Amino acid sequence: MSTTAAGDSPRIVVSVVSHGQGVLLARLWADMAAVCRTPLQVVLTVNRPETLPDLGTAFPVTIIRNASPRGFAANHNAAAVAVASDIFCVVNPDVRLTRDPFPALAALLEAPDVGVAAPLVVGSAGDEQDSLRRWPTPLGALRRLVARPRTADRGIDWAAGMFMAFRTATFQAVGGFDPGYHLYYEDCDLCCRLALAGYRVAVARDAVVVHDGQRASRRRLRYFLWHVQSALRFFRSPAYRRLRARGKRGS
Repeated sequence: MSTTAAGDSPRIVVSVVSHGQGVLLARLWADMAAVCRTPLQVVLTVNRPETLPDLGTAFPVTIIRNASPRGFAANHNAAAVAVASDIFCVVNPDVRLTRDPFPALAALLEAPDVGVAAPLVVGSAGDEQDSLRRWPTPLGALRRLVARPRTADRGIDWAAGMFMAFRTATFQAVGGFDPGYHLYYEDCDLCCRLALAGYRVAVARDAVVVHDGQRASRRRLRYFLWHVQSALRFFRSPAYRRLRARGKRGS
């Protein structure tokens, strides 16, 4: 890492955003305290008023309380500059940990061409989740809204945003997440811009985390509309046009 001396451990900051999810936070915190031996610092963004559970003292925590709710992108972008770090990790509060994923992710980020390091995501039943994906196309995006998505089987172009790790300098160099998206496609857009800058996604398959997909856009109209709006923004974006011009293809 360019910001650490030889032999030093990278400074890892984990960004978690809560939307009244104290029960989930307590479980995630307990998991990190139990299995993570990697020194961590956490930035917890409280996106709407809530009483937080006892978070313990296993690792330093910086709490940001928003005066009004902000989006996924704005919250994590703010967390990335709140505490100095070498590695910046975005983690959803509903993720569960059974082992420490951070050493494997940090090792992947030592490669200069890796822009995003992601764990293998499985459901609570142990089934691999649809977190590693090919570049979307308009037809493929429509198919995802109405059918059960498949796990990636022809390479990986982008990783879903429930758990992503970056070199902080790389994350900031490409501008972080685009706050113009609302809840969906921020992760795909960022991976797209990283790819255009010459970076790739790497997966640590021995770093396994547990997350059950919510699929809210299939059950709630408001989320469905947000999903559609974000998809339209992505397919109209300069980044996607540049990707297509370079001959990238997705499913």
